[in-house]
Amino acid sequence: MQSYWMQTNGADAVLELRDVPIPVPGPQQLLVGVHASSLNRGEFLPGHGKAGAWKAIGGEAAGEVVSAGAEVTGFGLGDRVMGRCAGSFAEYALLDAAEAIPMPANLSFEQAASIPLTFLVAFDMLVLQGRLKAGEWLLINGVSSGVGVASLQLGKALGAKVIGTSGSADKLASLQSLGLDLALCTRQADFAPAVMEATAGQGANLIVNTVGGTVFAEDIRSLAFEGRLATVGYVDGVVHADIDLEALHARRLTLFGVSNKLRSREQKAAAVPRFIAEVLPHFAAGRIVPRIDRVMDFARLPEAKALMEAGAHVGKIVLRCRTRPDSGSGQKCKGQDE
Repeated sequence: MQSYWMQTNGADAVLELRDVPIPVPGPQQLLVGVHASSLNRGEFLPGHGKAGAWKAIGGEAAGEVVSAGAEVTGFGLGDRVMGRCAGSFAEYALLDAAEAIPMPANLSFEQAASIPLTFLVAFDMLVLQGRLKAGEWLLINGVSSGVGVASLQLGKALGAKVIGTSGSADKLASLQSLGLDLALCTRQADFAPAVMEATAGQGANLIVNTVGGTVFAEDIRSLAFEGRLATVGYVDGVVHADIDLEALHARRLTLFGVSNKLRSREQKAAAVPRFIAEVLPHFAAGRIVPRIDRVMDFARLPEAKALMEAGAHVGKIVLRCRTRPDSGSGQKCKGQDE
């Protein structure tokens, strides 16, 4: 089968398309014929993985079950599934059964492939740690990113009022149809006054920071009493910031990080049953429709990566890998851009 691999050296990342054996599922794994997989900025960042080492890349996929391990229950051959899995930029990928999510019938493979990573992260931030309630104010820094858009959509489904920041007025305008209540066009740490005005001086109950250290202090200034601040990324490259301890103390603030880097498989999979029960119905009913910026052919991963790193997208960039049997030697990817 074909599979993309990456090597990082400092700020550089080299992609290579390889022919490798089709993997064999373990006792609690599914082998999935990949129809689509989407890009996530974090997997291409310097320092993501051991420098100089090659690794299979891609972190989420949607496809059909080709075979299952001996201990797997609840999934059968041909089932349409989606989930977080390593090495998903390939014709086949292994998916832990505990991470497998059944695809709602109304979703395409491309839509499903854009869900697992970003929406499970959004679920962690907004529900599991963020305790977001209907009627509360949610502020999202970098709202046009994949995680930002997912947080906007999930926040609205939960009944929150959402403020989003972005440096692009066009991107903000494109998100109005998703229910964005207040769009703040800025790349500066200057949004706290507008947040306070919009919330009648209360501040945001929950803030999602996808930007990094440059906006951290301004986020603290924007928080309400007992507000919560989630740090999920630092695309600005700034990983240190001052903390206003007086504000943290007096306003009883909660600061938390959202990352799977150090979590065990069991820890990562623990939230999947609740996600299936609480979030998947929103997709099945059409209340949340995954926001896809573009779908690109499997062979164009390097170009898709460049587009993502240039910030030229709103929502997810999806890699399509349609599959067909090929004389017993695996599958060949094909597809057209949209």
